[in-house]
Amino acid sequence: MGVRPGATQEEIKEAYRKLVKKYHPDRFAGTDLEEVAKEKMQEVNEAYEILMGHRSNNGSYSDSSSSYGYSGGSVNIFQRVRERMRVGDFAQAEVLLDNIRDRSAEWYYLKGIILWRKGWYSEASSYLQTAVNMDPSNFEYRDALDRFNDSVNRYRQQQQYYHRTSRDDSDCCRLCAMLYCADCLCECMGGDLLTCC
Repeated sequence: MGVRPGATQEEIKEAYRKLVKKYHPDRFAGTDLEEVAKEKMQEVNEAYEILMGHRSNNGSYSDSSSSYGYSGGSVNIFQRVRERMRVGDFAQAEVLLDNIRDRSAEWYYLKGIILWRKGWYSEASSYLQTAVNMDPSNFEYRDALDRFNDSVNRYRQQQQYYHRTSRDDSDCCRLCAMLYCADCLCECMGGDLLTCC
């Protein structure tokens, strides 16, 4: 992760945030680099867990809970949920997630992402906001909430645009009538504004 030996937890978290921002797969969605970014993010997450003391180098997790809401038994299930989501199996991911009793920030984050994918935007917003409230320093959670809010705002703006344009049909009729009148006047003078009529 590019941190010095003996780095503080805050330094590790800062390095982690920078790497998440740099390699997050959503930045590379639909490109040739998407799979590479996913692999890099997995490496970054594993390094972070090791450095923060949640997992030893041999792959076993400690029982201490982290700022991400991991606890000894939940870590592996959260990884399985993320793997199901990565391959697009959101139904199975949700089943796995709903069987977890530890409702940590990680749980709320993953549930929010699943609900977002299902199109349940109000619920998704609530779950993502809860994850951010539970762990405000987690860049991944905040980034997801920001992206969610941006997409909702863009959708609302599009709907307002379409609603306005559909309501202003009378303006189109007036414009057509004016063009027709202008064409008639031009034809009276020997010209032709619109050659189709």
